Amino acid sequence: MLEVYGSCPARFERVRDAFIQNFEVDGEVGASFAVCEGDRMVVDLWAGWADEASARPWERDTLVNVFSIGKAVTSICLHHLVERGLVDLDAPVSTYWPEFARAGKDQVPVRAVLSHRAGLPAVRAPLPDEAVYSWPAMTEALAEQRPWWEPGTAHGYHVNTFGFLVGEVIRRVSGMSVGEYVRRHVSGPLGVEFHIGLPEACDERVAAFLRYGTEVPAVLDASPTDDRILMIFNSYYNPAGLSGIGIVNTRRWRAAEVPSTNGHSNARSVARIFAGLANGELLDEQTLVRATSEHSSGPDLILGRPSRFGLGFQLSQAERPMGTSPRAFGHFGAGGSMGFADPDRGLGLGYTMNVMGPRWRNPKNRRLIDAVYSCLP
Repeated sequence: MLEVYGSCPARFERVRDAFIQNFEVDGEVGASFAVCEGDRMVVDLWAGWADEASARPWERDTLVNVFSIGKAVTSICLHHLVERGLVDLDAPVSTYWPEFARAGKDQVPVRAVLSHRAGLPAVRAPLPDEAVYSWPAMTEALAEQRPWWEPGTAHGYHVNTFGFLVGEVIRRVSGMSVGEYVRRHVSGPLGVEFHIGLPEACDERVAAFLRYGTEVPAVLDASPTDDRILMIFNSYYNPAGLSGIGIVNTRRWRAAEVPSTNGHSNARSVARIFAGLANGELLDEQTLVRATSEHSSGPDLILGRPSRFGLGFQLSQAERPMGTSPRAFGHFGAGGSMGFADPDRGLGLGYTMNVMGPRWRNPKNRRLIDAVYSCLP
């Protein structure tokens, strides 16, 4: 029988039931889920196993790779610099990163990068496997890359390049890597854990990410000679380990800074970060309104389906709602992890798990979201 740990008051009993169903119905192995209201954790649950052999229980402080939730956390850092007057969203990226001006990108604004409209979801030239661990290799390759489409005319999810692009602006302006900036200005002030570049001392608390590597974008069954297919393929697999496939549980992957993809956290910390956004602790209201206004919506050139973005944050969609608030924003991660803020209710939600599930319309996170909102007045 599944043992569920943590706290869940009677008014959220349906949330606990939904959490259990994720294990019993959808084969969850280990997971944590949290709801933060203001600075108060009103739901904080964890259960299951941190490994496939069921030898290591999932603990209160277990960390796991949360994939694209890192895009939202990286975006917080950039907006923090905007708020301080150090970055102008409408200035060319090359203002802060001069080498970026190469290959016709001299007028691409910071805003286009944050909204997935920069035309840089992938590097065309084949990169060596080692490049995934090298910040200079990835940023130099992106500086050399000509946009795959005219920037600003369309959007396509910058699956793995987003973190390097936004992160290099952060680095050039602040002198800090993304991981360091997160520690100083996001996780540190809130007293939570969100690592981009995981210290080795944390390894014993990290859950293995299981059964990752079998799902590829459906469009990739088309002809490999098609330029669009090459763009999509390279978005995920150039260099080979860019999405973490095959290396996600290695020390080297955990230590690297791949902000779009290898953030490590737990549900409690994710929920607290998004509650901090919902309640004005991390960014002021004007900054948040700007960051969560719609900038991209409709057909996505990479995902092959509709997507909707603000400036670094995913926005709620009818097909994949973040609760009931039209102002909700956050980010989903590969396989089912998610974090989002509901500014109308002052809530932050976080879900972390270690088994790959559907990337789109995941039943596990949807079940939890629906349960939370069914418990609210």
